[in-house]
Amino acid sequence: MTTRTDAPTRRDQILKEAARLFAERGFHGVGVDEIGAAVGISGPGLYRHFPGKDAMLAELLVGISGRLLSGARRRVQEADGVGPEVLLDSLIEGHIDFAIDDRPLITLHDRELDRLRDSDRKLVRQLQRQYVELWVGVVRETYPDLAEPAARSAVHSVFGLLNSTPHLGRSGSLPGRGATAALLHRMARGAFAAAVPPAG
Repeated sequence: MTTRTDAPTRRDQILKEAARLFAERGFHGVGVDEIGAAVGISGPGLYRHFPGKDAMLAELLVGISGRLLSGARRRVQEADGVGPEVLLDSLIEGHIDFAIDDRPLITLHDRELDRLRDSDRKLVRQLQRQYVELWVGVVRETYPDLAEPAARSAVHSVFGLLNSTPHLGRSGSLPGRGATAALLHRMARGAFAAAVPPAG
């Protein structure tokens, strides 16, 4: 996510390049030497930071699930006293930041999640469930007529919509970050509104 403002560490740089290369060519299509070359160190030098590619993949996928959840919780805390619509807008904005700025991680999750060891995969799923349930609560406050199962389905559908960014073309082909974010936001709110059953 882009909420972190600290200068990237060498470890962060390695993870960023590993995510990009894994997303472009697949986990097994990338060697340790190539990841090292992308950050200007020897392949064996990577082992000072990670025991291997499997550890990089686990940190990427567990890490982004954890950051999405912690970011959403922070937004809930910061929104104390505001209405649920404002909070829902804030959650949507946070997920859009991820969807636009961390596109390789979306591809990586879709393709490589099953490569994680069981414990890491279960942790990813646990973090994701908590993230979904946080959204469901806010959506139901915003749209009281939306039953819980429908709200959960709507949340998953909106995630699918927002996480479609890897399929929108290369970054340079998008209509600009601001315009893309605004479009995704309108579509997300429209999807939630459409999920509410008509009166009567």
